[in-house]
Amino acid sequence: MGTLWLPLALSLKVALWATAINLVLGVAVAFGLSRWRSHARELVDSILTLPLVLPPTVLGYYLLVLLGRRGVFGEWLDRFDIQLVFTWQGAVIASTLVAFPLVQKAARAAFEAVDPQLEDAARVLGLREAAVFFRVSLPLAARGIIAGALLAFARALGEFGATLMIAGNLPGRTQTLSVAIYAAVQAGDDRTAGIMVAVTSVTCVVALLLAGWLAPAHLRRMRP
Repeated sequence: MGTLWLPLALSLKVALWATAINLVLGVAVAFGLSRWRSHARELVDSILTLPLVLPPTVLGYYLLVLLGRRGVFGEWLDRFDIQLVFTWQGAVIASTLVAFPLVQKAARAAFEAVDPQLEDAARVLGLREAAVFFRVSLPLAARGIIAGALLAFARALGEFGATLMIAGNLPGRTQTLSVAIYAAVQAGDDRTAGIMVAVTSVTCVVALLLAGWLAPAHLRRMRP
């Protein structure tokens, strides 16, 4: 059973951390883009959406170039004895990167759907910008943001390519559920692979059902 529960526990840990990070970064970026009036806005949005369309192995390569011991940031981190390659923290970074567009896209659409007159009314009543955000904009956009977070959680839970490249396949340390499925198939252990596939599929279906239920109508219309 350890061959199932250890990868599952690690995958949930990685996915939860990635989702939490994306909730902070994705909401902040989404709100900024929704209020930014510039011709460069869509270009920035396209760059931020790249992890959705780039092959995961390409993202993993970029992470190795940046965070590897001889990488752009890896060499600097090594001075402080911080190692991200072949660690579960590296898996969190990979999952955060691939799932970020799901939170950012959903949150931006939710913020853009907020009636600006409600925000203006709050300002007229004397609320500062931070208070307008936390008391008006964020609550009104919450359902869309949570839906995006659930999609990001499901994506992070199933991340494989970038995670394998940056974190490797170390049982009990960096072997997530998707990587464990690959290892089980390679070893010919179809029973274990089948159980892991079923657990992953059920978890992702539940997350998608919750996301669909929470998503406002304008977000559901955006879904392909």
